[in-house]
Amino acid sequence: MRIISYNVNGIRAAIKKGFTDWLKSDPADIICLQEVKATEADINVKELEDLGFHHHWFCAQKKGYSGVAVFTKVKPDAVKAGCGFEMSDFEGRVIELQFGDIKVINAYFPSGTTGDARQEYKYSWLIEFEGYLNALRKKNPKIVLCGDYNIAHEEFDIHDPKGNKKSSGFLPEERAWMTGFINSGWVDTFREFNKDPHHYSWWSQRFPSVRLNNKGWRIDYITVTEPLRSRLTAAAIYPDIKHSDHCPVYVEIAD
Repeated sequence: MRIISYNVNGIRAAIKKGFTDWLKSDPADIICLQEVKATEADINVKELEDLGFHHHWFCAQKKGYSGVAVFTKVKPDAVKAGCGFEMSDFEGRVIELQFGDIKVINAYFPSGTTGDARQEYKYSWLIEFEGYLNALRKKNPKIVLCGDYNIAHEEFDIHDPKGNKKSSGFLPEERAWMTGFINSGWVDTFREFNKDPHHYSWWSQRFPSVRLNNKGWRIDYITVTEPLRSRLTAAAIYPDIKHSDHCPVYVEIAD
């Protein structure tokens, strides 16, 4: 099972930058996208289908905002859009697919960068969503959680930890939540294979030199529940893929 998580920051913009050609290179079997900012009616889905992808969408009610999608060459046994929380579902943040005994969840965690109200919502969402995941784990112990978590966990997950200690995405409360989440039985798949610093998945678009000089944040993750740890065979970040201000992250799980 080869899985990619990728915040495309607008699927239509990504397509104009070569996203579909990248798909032709067969980067993964299951591709989880966040912040698609579109519906399936807005793109040429026949191109996806011609490449062998089934596609499943959960879009925000607000046009051109948020939204998640999954393109998969492996037909899922079941698909569920939403997690039952009104605001989260209004913003199209969670979709889950069942593949045999493995549940793949694609989530776009809220950002708190636009003000205090959204930061408070982010904290509420984290608590709600973790409760939802805990309930799921009782019936589905093997879960893969892909997404833009909008949190840089450790100091070596961000290029300037001192300068960003008061920035949303690296606040002590967010990092503490991430620590508690991982300690509750989730595996940060990239860190299973790579403990080195300077590996990032997002770079600010304000200054072109930021990405060129690798001044980024690692805020995109694929985590798995503990029963899948022994089946992990590879994980990677692909900073050279540039259809977005984020880049894809990858994991491989043995059958």
